[in-house]
Amino acid sequence: MSTSSPELFVEIDRSRPRGLRAQLERSLRDAIRAGRLRPGVRLPSSRALAADLQITRGVVIAAYHQLTAEGYLSSRQGWGTVVNAITTPEEPQRRRPPPPSARYDFRPGAPDVALFPHAAWARATRTTMRSLPEQSLGYSDPAGLPALRETLADYLGRVRGVSCEPDDIVVCNGFSHGLSLLARVLAKRGIAVENPGHPNWREQIEWAGASCHPIEVDDEGLRVDRLTASGAGAVLVTPAHQYPTGVVLSASRRISLLDWARTSGSYVIEDDYDAEYRYDRQPVGALQGVAPDHVVHAGSLSKSLAPGLRLGWLIVPPALREEVVAARARSDRFTTSIIQATVAEFIQRGDLDRHLRRTRRNYRQRRDALIAALCRHWPAYHATGISAGLHVLVKLADSMDATHLAATAARHGILIQPLDRYRSSPAPAQHPALVMGYSRLTPHHIEEGIHHLATVLKSAGVTP
Repeated sequence: MSTSSPELFVEIDRSRPRGLRAQLERSLRDAIRAGRLRPGVRLPSSRALAADLQITRGVVIAAYHQLTAEGYLSSRQGWGTVVNAITTPEEPQRRRPPPPSARYDFRPGAPDVALFPHAAWARATRTTMRSLPEQSLGYSDPAGLPALRETLADYLGRVRGVSCEPDDIVVCNGFSHGLSLLARVLAKRGIAVENPGHPNWREQIEWAGASCHPIEVDDEGLRVDRLTASGAGAVLVTPAHQYPTGVVLSASRRISLLDWARTSGSYVIEDDYDAEYRYDRQPVGALQGVAPDHVVHAGSLSKSLAPGLRLGWLIVPPALREEVVAARARSDRFTTSIIQATVAEFIQRGDLDRHLRRTRRNYRQRRDALIAALCRHWPAYHATGISAGLHVLVKLADSMDATHLAATAARHGILIQPLDRYRSSPAPAQHPALVMGYSRLTPHHIEEGIHHLATVLKSAGVTP
């Protein structure tokens, strides 16, 4: 019997009066009609299926021939027996609706995965699989592989100015996973969040059972003076590039924030989500490097490499580490060892540094293309947060309705997000604005998309 033949779940009841061939035919026919066996699926060879079901091969051959005659199956040279596409009067073939079409996707929050360094990643993977110790494929430390934590401690100290030892790091499956762990540990304290801020993070905090306290953001970042009145014992901030306004937390606010944490015994959760991408300013050092006992530094590879890797990290103060590691062990044990080891190799070889230098140039060109296109086709715009990150904030005239504008654009295949989507509550005193990402569009498509957007707005009676 060929070991390469696919497996198939079929139930045969030898106590039933009907013959084995009829049972097999009916089981396969029902599976095809119900969609459990989809068109193009290859079935096991007659010899393999007969051995699996412990019946004679002739029964399987006869059943395959009958279903082929009925049009359910077909035989392909060199491929074997496959399921045909078929629609029956009794149960029409289920069809998924086509996804909505979007010609220009200006939504923020994701990198261009087409820039993923496939060759470098493949080299790191091959090296990892040749050298990975066998014990690393077993149940490993919930905090992460020692090799990755050592690599991250060196890397983050070098590029972000953090102050940590490998034992301070807890590896997780991206930032949202890390936040869910922290929210469980800090649930009794309550967690303040920026307003506007990422709606998913508010939902994550509340889902974990913690109370959520929105704090307004202005041109200097989080209003630290409102933290005490909120009653929160922790705060989630994006100090290097506030999401979504793009504001950098001012020096005076940084000092005030850390003073609040020290004097109240509270914690700052520092989301360092896109600090790698800066264009017109010097890097802003991590808060954790100044107050490691009161700041949880959180990062991931979702913006720098790809969200699909599902790998992030928390640098946890000593007082919280035991609880965070215990929460990790209880939730999902650990992050896949192969990905952890590959990331360690990828960073150690300098491939992450090279990838960031290359993509930083690409994203800067796209940022410049967006600003230039807005200037040509939307001269009344005012964009902020342009010196870093993967999106800009486009402020509109007070008379404009950003939500209505975004809905109008969507009907013409242009996806943009109104700033109100990121607010936890309406703020009538705030200017209407759009949050526009540029990471997933080429400079040519950015120019084309903004020109099309201006045309759509004019036809709708809106003067850009």
